Amino acid sequence: MTIKIYADGAKLSEIEELNENPLIKGFTFNPSLLRKSGVENFEEFAKKVLKKTNLPVSLEVFSDNWEDMEREALILSSWGEQVFVKIPIMTTDGIKTIGLIESLLKQNVKLNLTCIFTFKQINDAIKILGDTPNIISIFAGRICDTGRDPKTFIQYANYNKLPLQQILWASTRGLWNIKEAEESGADIITIGTDIMKKMSLIGKDLDDFSKDTVQMFRNDAIASGFKI
Repeated sequence: MTIKIYADGAKLSEIEELNENPLIKGFTFNPSLLRKSGVENFEEFAKKVLKKTNLPVSLEVFSDNWEDMEREALILSSWGEQVFVKIPIMTTDGIKTIGLIESLLKQNVKLNLTCIFTFKQINDAIKILGDTPNIISIFAGRICDTGRDPKTFIQYANYNKLPLQQILWASTRGLWNIKEAEESGADIITIGTDIMKKMSLIGKDLDDFSKDTVQMFRNDAIASGFKI
């Protein structure tokens, strides 16, 4: 496996264990995942994460206007050399953040451009980042939710990217996506801890899996007291 796996939205209690896992090459967080995990003090949480790992950590700005986004990005970047600041490709008004991205690049902020869904957005990201080791996060899972094949977007980005740029398969839906992402040319894939727990199933004998599933249904039927 050559693709790098980033743990997506891990809880603080899981960071230390995941950091020791050789498969894990980084961590990513966004406001929705932080809220789901019950984080109340973001700065305190983020700094604890950064103390527990030297791997790349992507932290997202919270604001929706350029001035505040830039201020937050500079603060986040100052917290550690391994911090990649997540900047959405547009604001909630649909305004492109290209000018903001240009400004942050000039200030040597490491970036993870996020919420990318279209070929046009991929082109914009590739052009604006130039040949730098920054990240282009394509929301493959959500693209798949619309009935489109996300692999074509990853393949397009991989074909057109500059050498140092990193293409990330985001919003993973299942373990098979790891293979799809790697074959499509993604450099990184983010995996939630719920999916990560299933990694022990990779390569499992399907006859054994069938029997285990029958046993699970049988156990639940007995425990529930169901009768026909």
